[in-house]
Amino acid sequence: MQNCLKIENLTVKVGYKEILKDFNLEIKSGEIHAIMGPNGTGKSTLTKVIMGDPAYKIVKGNIYYNDKLLNDMPVNERANLGIFLGMQMPMAIEGVSNADFLRSALRSKEGNDFKLLPFIKELDRMVEKLHMDPEMIHRGVNDGFSGGERKKNEILQMNILKPDVVLLDEIDSGLDVDSLKLVGESVMDYYKEKKPAILLVTHYHRLLDYIKPDFVHIMKDGKIVKSGDASLAYRIEKEGYDKVVGEADE
Repeated sequence: MQNCLKIENLTVKVGYKEILKDFNLEIKSGEIHAIMGPNGTGKSTLTKVIMGDPAYKIVKGNIYYNDKLLNDMPVNERANLGIFLGMQMPMAIEGVSNADFLRSALRSKEGNDFKLLPFIKELDRMVEKLHMDPEMIHRGVNDGFSGGERKKNEILQMNILKPDVVLLDEIDSGLDVDSLKLVGESVMDYYKEKKPAILLVTHYHRLLDYIKPDFVHIMKDGKIVKSGDASLAYRIEKEGYDKVVGEADE
């Protein structure tokens, strides 16, 4: 079955400020979309609204996942549908270990199909693959983790929960060169195995050296103003947003 995340004419406010304005986008299984653009254009807002952050109010428009309207659906129900957000600034949760957090989340998603032994084996395998200290699994979620360790932890969660829609909000920020390669390759390995729909938010083409997008979109003033293939990201790196976005305004 091919899954589809569809956003139609979405306008979103935070407080009294309008962030997204008549935003439209459709992402199908097996597609990788990258969203780029200057700060303050609504890129991170988009991922949070899709995931159901209550701080963001939908003024008009709709978000659909297959035939389900997501607008008023709680975050946990969206997660159980198979939507995952790798956050730009993952928070720490003291007193809840990584292992307990992931086990509870996976059990909630799988219900009676949850099996403890396969979970433990997969957790150990991914910790090794991501070059994480095994001791981190028994610490509080992101408690005392560096920025790079928190980003690896997001990718660990993705691999354990196995979502059908993957939203990655600046997953490359705070990563050194080696960690960026490791994270990028892990995302692509997951993509090749599961063929999810992927939405990346990034400022830099360096992430796209590892996670190869089918489509690159540039946002300005809360909407997409230009779309293209992966070469568009390299043009932005070389020429800057002003020149590339300026062409769209002409």
